[in-house]
Amino acid sequence: MATKQADIALIGLAVMGQNLILNMDDHGFVVCAYNRTVAKVDQFLNNEAKGTKIIGANSLEDMVNKLKKPRKVMLLVKAGTAVDEFVKSLVPLLDAGDIIIDGGNSQYMDTQRWCKELEATGIHYIGMGVSGGEDGARYGPSLMPGGHREAWPHVKPIFQAICAKANNEPCCDWVGDGGAGHFVKMVHNGIEYGDMQLICEVYHIMKNVLGMTQDEMAVVFEEWNNGELDSFLIEITRDILKFKDSDGKFLLPKIRDSAGQKGTGKWTGISALEYGVPVTLIGEAVFARCLSALKEERVKASKVLPGASAQFSGNKKVFLDHLRKALYASKLISYAQGFMLLREAAKVHNWNLNYGSIALMWRGGCIIRSVFLGNIKDAFTKNPLLSNLLLDPYFSERMSACQASLRQVVAQAALSGAPAPTLGAALAFYDGYRTDVLPANLLQAQRDYFGAHTYELVDKPGHYVHTNWTGHGGNVSASTYNN
Repeated sequence: MATKQADIALIGLAVMGQNLILNMDDHGFVVCAYNRTVAKVDQFLNNEAKGTKIIGANSLEDMVNKLKKPRKVMLLVKAGTAVDEFVKSLVPLLDAGDIIIDGGNSQYMDTQRWCKELEATGIHYIGMGVSGGEDGARYGPSLMPGGHREAWPHVKPIFQAICAKANNEPCCDWVGDGGAGHFVKMVHNGIEYGDMQLICEVYHIMKNVLGMTQDEMAVVFEEWNNGELDSFLIEITRDILKFKDSDGKFLLPKIRDSAGQKGTGKWTGISALEYGVPVTLIGEAVFARCLSALKEERVKASKVLPGASAQFSGNKKVFLDHLRKALYASKLISYAQGFMLLREAAKVHNWNLNYGSIALMWRGGCIIRSVFLGNIKDAFTKNPLLSNLLLDPYFSERMSACQASLRQVVAQAALSGAPAPTLGAALAFYDGYRTDVLPANLLQAQRDYFGAHTYELVDKPGHYVHTNWTGHGGNVSASTYNN
């Protein structure tokens, strides 16, 4: 029988899997590497893992036999069928108390299902969001574990050792039960979609409305990265704008303007609709990618459909300051919406989420890492029951200082014909959220007129009535108010 020497096994030797294994090895853990295509194991051991303590396995049985108890097996394989197949294959080989960790981008309901199904076996299941890309996996990712809480003490020393650190605090902590970890990762990715699209719209306005060169734009992003917008995505945008191809010309204009997506942003939008939370900015960011994919149609439409003729005639320096403030305000609104979704899902699933801790997990290692997240952590530390980030005194002051600039930017984009869906969504949400009386009274009247869906009166909330609007309709109302 093989020697039980490995602290953890990792299945899946694509770049993320390999880098996480090397990261664990750097921190003194013995890792057993396995891949469905076994030749990949030997290739890894003879190249990237050469000279390390990393060991390989030629079958799942061999891998399990090399693990110390409780056995810890981490999956970094494609979400869905591949995860399901590996879990089904592992269960007969493991004992009660052993732990399976899914570190892929699985849908949180899949993780919920496995947590429930494995309860009878005594095998613990963790669904863990991993963010930071290849570099993060190798040198310190943001990790968001959730699932069976009993498993946490056994994996905590490994994951808190290998994760990123922010102010010497690990960007990894227990998130909650069931699919909480993967849900938090999904919302992280949705916010990432929003952040990226906001930056793209700002770039587009700089280029097409202000007529700035790439060198000029790079300087502005450099300046912004030294202030309150300091973040990974602002930093890489600066680098992308500076980057020149082998012919000495900028690479960015050569890249086709048709964006792809893996689906996690879309899942955030679907979840927002399911839970009834207005995560409008992330939804617009997803739709912006969908619209970008219609490249051929857009080229045809550009020759047929007229646009704006107004030219920017203001002070460029003053407007750039409006642009900076608009980006900050919109970013804040996107995060506020994301945390609204987390709060609603937590309520539905009885997850005891620590929002300050989640902000800290995102403070380093992940794609949306930024100085800004430190302020979010502070807000939830001061008030764990904070219903919306916009109501925190620090952020409400920032919104007061920035909202006029957001209006200037959205108005100028509209006048100039520059599409700004997420900037516009940010402003629309802000104005909707701060409006004490919305026109939904008319909407309720319309619903009652054509469908007898009833409505509440201002002086009798919670009491639903139906009106016979035409005189020839009936007095019977629909059975449910929310049809």
